[in-house]
Amino acid sequence: MSTGGKTEGERTITLVGVVTALALFGDSMLYVVLPVYWKEAGLDALWQVGVLLAANRFVRLPLNPLVSWLYRRMSLRTGLIIAAALGAATTAGYGIWKGFAAWLILRAVWGIAWSFMRMGGYLAVIACSDDSNRGRLMGRYNGVWRLGTLVGVLFGGLLVPKLGLQPVALQFGAWALLGIPLVLWALRGKSASAREQPARAASLKGTMWTLPVRKIVVSGLAIAVLQAVFGATLSYMIDTHYAGRELLFQVVISSTVLGGALTALRCAWEPFLAGWSGRLSDGPQGRLPLYMLSLAGSAAGYAFLPWELPLGVWLAIVIFVMATSTLLGTIMDAMAADAARATAVVPVITAYTVATDLGAAVGPTLVYGIAGEPFGLVFAYVGCAAVFAAVAMWYRPEYRERRAAG
Repeated sequence: MSTGGKTEGERTITLVGVVTALALFGDSMLYVVLPVYWKEAGLDALWQVGVLLAANRFVRLPLNPLVSWLYRRMSLRTGLIIAAALGAATTAGYGIWKGFAAWLILRAVWGIAWSFMRMGGYLAVIACSDDSNRGRLMGRYNGVWRLGTLVGVLFGGLLVPKLGLQPVALQFGAWALLGIPLVLWALRGKSASAREQPARAASLKGTMWTLPVRKIVVSGLAIAVLQAVFGATLSYMIDTHYAGRELLFQVVISSTVLGGALTALRCAWEPFLAGWSGRLSDGPQGRLPLYMLSLAGSAAGYAFLPWELPLGVWLAIVIFVMATSTLLGTIMDAMAADAARATAVVPVITAYTVATDLGAAVGPTLVYGIAGEPFGLVFAYVGCAAVFAAVAMWYRPEYRERRAAG
């Protein structure tokens, strides 16, 4: 790939990442403001908040294969335009309609939008990359779209108390609408159809489930569960161990504020750490060394998380775990793209996204089933650490084989 081609590919992936980030403003905002301002949305009970925030995840599970089928029959640009339009419509809809039924429909439509957007992002990276830069471009895409979460969390949390939920939702919807011209610009002059994959994909159709594909799908499911456990219980652990204490500068900070600040911190470093890890994994050593190191780091961090340690020590462990999560997310996405490129792009990416979506939906349910029991969080996190270690051991023979081969 020429230098000019690399520059064009980087620009395309950056713009697709910006489109994804714009679409995420509204969704990310809801996780911060809806648990507090649910009456303003016309809801009748707090349990409806939980249903609405989870609805889009469960909608995606059966829809991902359908979206995959559609991407085989239309251009990548068309799929991303559909995603941007639906994302803008649902975000603006939060400012127009009220009531549980209306919002349930909006959240379901957002699930459709995110299925198109997420798969389109993966396909864009695969289309614009080769073996020398796939990790770097995947890291850039992940880092850029994470900024959308940062904007939604920070500005949503700041603006909604002052302006109200509806005006902010309409503003975020207008911003999301800018994704449509950006898609047209990013993919201008290209035939980016998902159908135009290497010819070998058709010949390998019967052998799609190679060992690398099976391993990345299964490990993607497992790690998505483990990371969802952490995301679902971060504020709970803060509240359990440090509630009512003077946390920082002799000021009592609520668990939600501290948890939100930590999440915002991760979103802020994503463009840098994700890009660096992806670029490093493109090097001569490949992706496995950093992948194994990240798995080992995650196992160690999870083993210490459920214990009541001095706050500074515990926060350092949390930040370390979030950093390893960033590394794992980028490297696993790149490994999935590698496996897809070598077999059948759309079916493999579909299997990977279904697995990770399922893990993200199942994780919170599993952990809260035992969190209230004596030492429930300890058992949960020590178990998670063991699974991280098991995944690392699963990849160890492949790592040693590649290392021996030089």
